[in-house]
Amino acid sequence: MNQRMLRYRNALRYLLCLGILAIPLYSYYDIYTRVPEVIRLRAGQEESLDFQVPVSGEVYRKSAGNGINLSTERTGERSAETSVNTSPGTSIDMSAVPVTSVHIQLDKPVRIKPVEADTYEMNLRILGVIPLKNVNLEVVRDQKVIPAGIPIGIYVKTEGVLVIDTGKFKDDKGDWQEPSQYVLNSGDYIERVNQMAVTNKKEFVSQIAECEGEELVLDVLRQNEKIQVKLKPEKNENGEYKAGIWVRDSAQGIGTLTYLSEENEFGALGHGITDIDTSELMEVEGGTLYTTQIMDVLPGKSGTPGELTGMIQYQDDNILGEIQRNTAKGIFGKGTDNLTEYIHHTPVPVGLKQDIELGPAQIICTLDHDTKIYDVEIKKLDYAREDTNRGIILQVTDEELLSRTGGIIQGMSGAPILQNGKLIGAVTHVLVQDPTMGYGIFIETMME
Repeated sequence: MNQRMLRYRNALRYLLCLGILAIPLYSYYDIYTRVPEVIRLRAGQEESLDFQVPVSGEVYRKSAGNGINLSTERTGERSAETSVNTSPGTSIDMSAVPVTSVHIQLDKPVRIKPVEADTYEMNLRILGVIPLKNVNLEVVRDQKVIPAGIPIGIYVKTEGVLVIDTGKFKDDKGDWQEPSQYVLNSGDYIERVNQMAVTNKKEFVSQIAECEGEELVLDVLRQNEKIQVKLKPEKNENGEYKAGIWVRDSAQGIGTLTYLSEENEFGALGHGITDIDTSELMEVEGGTLYTTQIMDVLPGKSGTPGELTGMIQYQDDNILGEIQRNTAKGIFGKGTDNLTEYIHHTPVPVGLKQDIELGPAQIICTLDHDTKIYDVEIKKLDYAREDTNRGIILQVTDEELLSRTGGIIQGMSGAPILQNGKLIGAVTHVLVQDPTMGYGIFIETMME
């Protein structure tokens, strides 16, 4: 009995120690996630940083220069926090002050006014002692874009052909052959065969069929590294040369256009196009946006994501733009001259992270023939998340949208998120267990 009680007490002590250790670790993590890795500021405009964390540090200019072109002032206090003496209640233009750094404290709101576009680094410590992180301060020019929210048909062409998988086949003697095993991997991109460029799947199959059994040298892009491999095709039961590879050279789908810039450059989806079989970001050499007609809405339910289904109209006169880049943050390219005819909104400022508040916001999307604005609520902001497509957590509150879709559904990826007259992000994913909830990407991250 005494031994059992002793074990029980030891277990309690162990759990108590874990609990005591967990409190400071959780506090550190909480503070860490409340301060972004990159803070962008508009040149010539006063910005308020209100993170409410017990953190302070020094702001250094990263480029060469005699001073820091910042004006800083602690709101609610009588003196400015800088590395020089100042008179009470002033806002300091540091562009004329020969100092190497400006002291900043983030336990209360701080107003900063950058003078010109430049880059700075902010070294932060908790309570001025415990190292937290180095934050980049980037001073950018203010800009406006047109929020879109229109459905788009997407066609992208892979760079070479994408290897989906390898497989076996029977040769002309009835034996199983798998020439590509241990040579090619799922996710490889075959770009050249014997120094000849591979432009599509049909061409690649033809190159294999005409090899006469000779060993082929393939130029392959594997996980962003270019390598060469050798492959010897074998005859199948019908006497045709085969390599035992499943390949793809294109992908299609529908999504939502997020914005159009004054230079007619667009951004869409808020996440990259990934291959359905490999789940990896597709390497594309280009693609096309087409007009799309929404045909049906499949509402989302707990455990089952809903979906917008549409018909992509592939005629040349329905082309809306050229896709130039497929990245983890979205697809980007140049719109056609008639793209603006499909967008019915006026330009709005690009909202930065510090502009975003918890609370009411709106999204723009199209469920049938009309593009509408629907109400949502920003529930949480995660500045430190490695998955940049999930920095915003939002919930659909609009009764019309809930009745039509159940919340966020597939095909709405890229829907613009607006708050206080600014474009602040784009919808990216749905929480499968609760379709009323979804994720978004910060628009400043998407537009990097």
